[in-house]
Amino acid sequence: MPRKSAQVLPFSQPDTPGLRFVPQTGTWEEDQDDGSVLIHHRNPVAARERAVDDHDANLAEELSEDALSGIALDLLEAIEEDDNSRKEWLATRAKAIDLLALKIEAPRSSAATNGVVEGMSIVRHPLLLEATLRFQANACGEFLPADGPVKIANKGTCTPSTEMGAVALEDAVNLYVTNACTEYYPDTRKAFAQVGYSGAAIKKGYHCPIRRRPAIEAVDAKDFIVANSAADIDNAPRVTHVIKMSPATVKRMQLADAYRDIDLSAPDEEITELDRKIASTQGVSRNSNRPEDTDRTILECHCDYDLPGFEHTLKGKQTGLPLPYKIVIDKTSRQILEIRRNWRKGDESLRKRRTFVLYPFVPIFGFWPYGLLHFLGSTTNAMTAAWRIILDNGMFNNFAAFLYAKGATNNETPNFTAGPGQGIPIDCPTGRLSDAVSQLPYKQTDPAFMTFVDNIAQTGQRLGGTAETQVGEGNQQAPVGTTLAMIEQAQKIMSGVHKGIHPAVATELQMLRDLLREDPEALWRHREDGKRPDNAELILQALNDYDFVPVSDPNTPTHMHRIMKAAALGQRADLHPDRYDPVAVETELLRALGWDNPEQFFAKPPAPGTQPAAAPDPNAGRTMAAIVTTKMKGDQQMQIATIKAQTDEANRAMQAADIQSRERIAAAKLEADRQNKILDITHSLAVHPASIAPLIGEEGQNHEGNPQGS
Repeated sequence: MPRKSAQVLPFSQPDTPGLRFVPQTGTWEEDQDDGSVLIHHRNPVAARERAVDDHDANLAEELSEDALSGIALDLLEAIEEDDNSRKEWLATRAKAIDLLALKIEAPRSSAATNGVVEGMSIVRHPLLLEATLRFQANACGEFLPADGPVKIANKGTCTPSTEMGAVALEDAVNLYVTNACTEYYPDTRKAFAQVGYSGAAIKKGYHCPIRRRPAIEAVDAKDFIVANSAADIDNAPRVTHVIKMSPATVKRMQLADAYRDIDLSAPDEEITELDRKIASTQGVSRNSNRPEDTDRTILECHCDYDLPGFEHTLKGKQTGLPLPYKIVIDKTSRQILEIRRNWRKGDESLRKRRTFVLYPFVPIFGFWPYGLLHFLGSTTNAMTAAWRIILDNGMFNNFAAFLYAKGATNNETPNFTAGPGQGIPIDCPTGRLSDAVSQLPYKQTDPAFMTFVDNIAQTGQRLGGTAETQVGEGNQQAPVGTTLAMIEQAQKIMSGVHKGIHPAVATELQMLRDLLREDPEALWRHREDGKRPDNAELILQALNDYDFVPVSDPNTPTHMHRIMKAAALGQRADLHPDRYDPVAVETELLRALGWDNPEQFFAKPPAPGTQPAAAPDPNAGRTMAAIVTTKMKGDQQMQIATIKAQTDEANRAMQAADIQSRERIAAAKLEADRQNKILDITHSLAVHPASIAPLIGEEGQNHEGNPQGS
C-alpha cells in the first residue's frame, strides 16, 4: 500500500474529522482521501500523544498495520540490496575457512578423480592459524586483564574525595564487567580472533530487556549488513544486525514489552555457505528437522527514516529530515516487531545513538578492513602446496608407482605390494621382469626448493607478526634502549594494529559508560547479596563526572615492552636518585611485573601519636662500619693463617709419604735382584752340574787362602 495511506492526523486535533470509534469491535476507523478506511486498535491521536511523552515507547504499537507493512516492505528491499553488495566478501571468507586448517581430513587416494591423479597428502600449512592465534593472545593480554579492562580518567582537580570516588567507581565497573556482564570476556576473545582472521569484528552495546542490564556483545561480521555507500558506522545511513533468535527468546522479548505481541508465521531456515563452512569445521550439522528448534531471522535495522506520523518539524512545518530509528523486522513473516527512537532524550540535534563499534585490523579501502586472510591467504596456499609436494615426494620415493605390461599379471588388481620377506609372482611373457614392470622415476626435493620454501615462510611470519625476536642473543649486558628498539622493530605491524584497536575499545567503554549512566543500579543489581553498597552515592557521583578509558597503553604493545620500559625507568632513577620519587618508581616497577596492589609491600608509616624513631647518627654509623670492617679483616687474616697451616701440614704429609714410597721401591728392587741371581745359579746347576765344581773349588780355595775372605 502506498505510504500516503499511513498518514495520520496532527496531535493538536483531539476531535479529528473522519475518525470514529466502533463500539461493536472496539476499534477506530479513519477515513482516507481516496475513500479507503484505516482501522486502528486504539485511538491513534491519543496513542501518538502518549508516544510523544514517552521517548522510549515502541512506536510500532501506535501505527496501523498498513503503515507497518509499507515500512517493512521498504526496509526489506533496501536490506536485501545491501546484502547483495557483499556477496563476494562473504564468499572470500567462506573460502578462507579452509586455510585455517581446523578440520582433520584423511589423506586422499592415489586413484584418479575426474581423470586427474591427485597427490596423497592434504596437509595444510598453519601459517594463517598461527598468526591469528598469536594476534588473539596478544590482544587479550593487552585489553583483557584479569582484574578488568576499565580505568577511570580523572582529568579534573584531584582531591582525596574525588580520588576515593574514582577508585570506588573503577572497582565497581570492573566487577560488573568481569562478574555480572558474563558475555563480555568470551565475546571479546571471539572478536579479537575475528579481527585477526577476517580484519573486522563488531561490538554492540544496548539495554537487554531480558537480562535487565546493559550488555556488550560481539557481532560476527557476517551478521552485520552495512549500506554499500557507508564509509563508517557512525555515518552509515543504514546498518542491520541479523539475529538468529530462538522462538522462546522471541516470546520472552514479547513478554518483556520489547517486541509487539503478535502471531508470527513458522520460520524458514536460512543457512548461508559461510554458515555451512563454519559448521563443517566444527563437525556439526546446521539442518534441523524440528520446526520448534528452528531459529527465527530477526533483522534489527538502525536507519534514518521519515516515519509517517512522526515526521520532523521545524517552526510548525515538516522538513522531510529522516530521523534515526531502530526498526526490528521478522524476516519470514515480514512483520515489524519494534520501532524506537534512536537518539537520546533531550538531544535537540537528534544525533543517532552509538550502538555498534567496529574493531579494525588494517583499514585500506572501503568500509571493511583487511585481515590476515587477505595478507597471508596466498602465502598460506603457497606453503600448503610446498608442504604437499615435499610430503608427496617422500611418499612416492618410498612407495613408488610403476608401469606394467598388459597381461603381465593374472591378479584381479594391478596394485601389488610385497611385504617384508614376501614375494609376488608376476607373469613375464618375455622372461625378463624388467619387460613386464617398470618403476617410474621420482625426483627428490631439491635443496634450492627447500631454501625457497623457508624464505616464503619467513616472509609470511614477518608479515603476520609470528617471527620470534631474538632479544636474548648476543651481549647480555645490552642497553635497555637497544632491546626496546629490537622489540619495537619486530612488533611494528602488530603495534600499529593495537593502536588502531585502542580507540575502538575506548569508544566501546564510553558506550558502556553512557548505558550505565542511564541504568546505574545495574552495577549492583545482580550481586549475590542483592544489597546496595555503602558507597553507592560516591560511585554514582563519580559515574557522572568521570570517563572510562582502556587499561591498555597504545604505545606499549606487549607485556615485555612494558617491563623493559619500567626497567629503563628504574635505571634512570638509580642514576639520579635526587630527581625521582622512589616510592612512585617502585610502584610502577611492581605494576609492570603484574602486581595489582604494590602498596601492600611497602613499609607502613608510624601510627598517629607514636614517637617516630630517631634518625641514626651518621658518625655512629661510620664507627660501626669501621668496627665491622676491622672485624672482617681480622677474620679474613685468621682464615688465611688457618688455610696456610693446613696447607703446610698437607705438604709435610705428602713429603713423608713420598720418602716411604721410595724406600719401599728400593727394597723391592734389591730383593728382586737377589732372587734373579739365585734363579740363575739354580738353573746352571741343573743344566751343567760338572761345570760348577771348579767354580766351587776355586771359590773355596780363594776363601781358604785368603784370610780376608774368611
